[in-house]
Amino acid sequence: MATWADVRRLALALPATTEGTSYGGQAWKVRDRAFVWERPLRRADLEHLGDAAPDGPVLGAAVADEGVKHALVADDPAVYLTTPHFDGYAVVLVRLDVIGVGELAELVTDAWLAKAPRRLAQQHLDGRD
Repeated sequence: MATWADVRRLALALPATTEGTSYGGQAWKVRDRAFVWERPLRRADLEHLGDAAPDGPVLGAAVADEGVKHALVADDPAVYLTTPHFDGYAVVLVRLDVIGVGELAELVTDAWLAKAPRRLAQQHLDGRD
């Protein structure tokens, strides 16, 4: 299954990506816009999730819109989740120790595309980066 090293490798392979921190955790940004980040569960998250709360590492990832978030959670709740904290936001939480590396690669790329400036994203899609 995936690790933080996989997240780092996949994120930094994308154009204009920088690595840093956000709220004390690792974060990867494209032009100062976070697209994937470490997101430990907080007390309210744990209370909401109850026994369904993961005890492994959790990745936050930008998605294109809330419809995508809800589709991911509905399609594979063993991997994807959300909490009330993210209601109204195009962000999905991911059980890092459950997601496969191939699926993670697709998620990281889609998260990057969701946050990258339009021109940069198009250059990447066209293979001109």
